[in-house]
Amino acid sequence: FSELRGKKVLVVNIASGCGYTPQMSSLQSLYKKKSDAFQLIAFPSPDFRNQEKLSDTEIITFCAVQGVTFPVMKKCRVKKGGDQHAVFYWLTHAATNGWNDQNPDWNFCKYLISEEGSLLHVFGPGIDPREIDSYL
Repeated sequence: FSELRGKKVLVVNIASGCGYTPQMSSLQSLYKKKSDAFQLIAFPSPDFRNQEKLSDTEIITFCAVQGVTFPVMKKCRVKKGGDQHAVFYWLTHAATNGWNDQNPDWNFCKYLISEEGSLLHVFGPGIDPREIDSYL
């Protein structure tokens, strides 16, 4: 993440089998439109009703078919617990990020990080990525 200093970063936990998966096209549109000003990074996760059943290789293929060009990480745990990904540990512990202590509500929660590396906003899964445009 230190390489991203100077850009806003939008972190999204995704799942290919989720009802919010159509947001992938809106995320891609936002990324394409604003990629000079921010970076979008997706983290596939099976944490919510195991809606991400694909392997890492299958996830990359699925995302490519969806037209995704933003970075997609390996499948990981985003909810609090011993195997929670370090990025989501930071995002969900107020002692590390300064104010947010909540787990993601569901797949497609969106976390906006400032150019300086501070957590700015948490957007729930029902928030369409196009609504985040004005924050970038």
